[in-house]
Amino acid sequence: MMCDDSYRSPLDSNAFSWQERMGEVKISWKGKVVTVLRRESALKFLEKISTADKKESQLIMAKVTGNFKRGNERKLS
Repeated sequence: MMCDDSYRSPLDSNAFSWQERMGEVKISWKGKVVTVLRRESALKFLEKISTADKKESQLIMAKVTGNFKRGNERKLS
Protein backbone atom coordinates (compact mmCIF):
# COMPACT_ATOMS: atom_id res chain seq x y z
CA MET A 1 0.00 0.00 0.00
CA MET A 2 1.36 3.37 -1.01
CA CYS A 3 1.12 6.37 1.32
CA ASP A 4 0.34 9.71 -0.29
CA ASP A 5 1.98 12.39 1.87
CA SER A 6 0.65 15.18 -0.34
CA TYR A 7 -2.93 14.58 0.86
CA ARG A 8 -4.01 17.16 3.38
CA SER A 9 -7.00 16.58 5.59
CA PRO A 10 -9.69 19.29 5.43
CA LEU A 11 -9.34 19.47 9.21
CA ASP A 12 -5.78 20.76 8.81
CA SER A 13 -6.96 23.97 7.17
CA ASN A 14 -8.70 25.44 10.25
CA ALA A 15 -11.81 26.13 8.16
CA PHE A 16 -14.06 25.94 11.22
CA SER A 17 -14.35 28.65 13.83
CA TRP A 18 -16.71 29.35 16.70
CA GLN A 19 -17.99 32.30 18.66
CA GLU A 20 -19.86 32.41 21.95
CA ARG A 21 -22.35 35.21 22.40
CA MET A 22 -25.34 35.65 24.70
CA GLY A 23 -25.57 31.97 25.63
CA GLU A 24 -25.27 30.75 22.05
CA VAL A 25 -22.36 29.21 20.21
CA LYS A 26 -22.17 29.94 16.50
CA ILE A 27 -20.03 27.57 14.46
CA SER A 28 -18.79 28.84 11.11
CA TRP A 29 -17.16 27.11 8.17
CA LYS A 30 -15.01 29.33 5.96
CA GLY A 31 -16.65 32.40 7.50
CA LYS A 32 -20.29 31.33 7.09
CA VAL A 33 -22.40 30.32 10.09
CA VAL A 34 -23.50 26.70 9.63
CA THR A 35 -24.76 25.79 13.11
CA VAL A 36 -26.02 27.58 16.20
CA LEU A 37 -25.92 25.71 19.50
CA ARG A 38 -28.11 26.69 22.45
CA ARG A 39 -28.57 25.58 26.07
CA GLU A 40 -27.20 22.10 26.85
CA SER A 41 -25.70 21.60 23.40
CA ALA A 42 -23.72 24.82 23.76
CA LEU A 43 -22.51 23.86 27.25
CA LYS A 44 -21.39 20.39 26.09
CA PHE A 45 -19.58 21.92 23.12
CA LEU A 46 -17.77 24.48 25.29
CA GLU A 47 -16.73 21.75 27.70
CA LYS A 48 -15.26 19.60 24.90
CA ILE A 49 -13.57 22.45 23.06
CA SER A 50 -11.91 23.85 26.19
CA THR A 51 -9.45 20.93 26.40
CA ALA A 52 -8.97 20.27 22.68
CA ASP A 53 -5.96 21.16 20.55
CA LYS A 54 -6.39 22.84 17.14
CA LYS A 55 -6.88 19.68 15.07
CA GLU A 56 -9.14 18.10 17.67
CA SER A 57 -11.27 21.24 17.85
CA GLN A 58 -11.71 21.16 14.07
CA LEU A 59 -12.96 17.57 14.33
CA ILE A 60 -15.36 18.46 17.17
CA MET A 61 -16.83 21.32 15.13
CA ALA A 62 -17.12 19.12 12.02
CA LYS A 63 -19.06 16.52 13.98
CA VAL A 64 -21.35 19.10 15.61
CA THR A 65 -22.35 20.58 12.25
CA GLY A 66 -23.56 17.19 11.04
CA ASN A 67 -22.64 17.76 7.39
CA PHE A 68 -19.11 16.46 7.75
CA LYS A 69 -19.55 12.95 9.07
CA ARG A 70 -21.14 11.00 6.24
CA GLY A 71 -17.85 9.73 4.84
CA ASN A 72 -18.62 10.73 1.27
CA GLU A 73 -16.78 14.04 1.24
CA ARG A 74 -14.35 14.60 -1.61
CA LYS A 75 -10.67 14.37 -0.80
CA LEU A 76 -8.55 17.34 -1.80
CA SER A 77 -5.69 16.53 -4.16
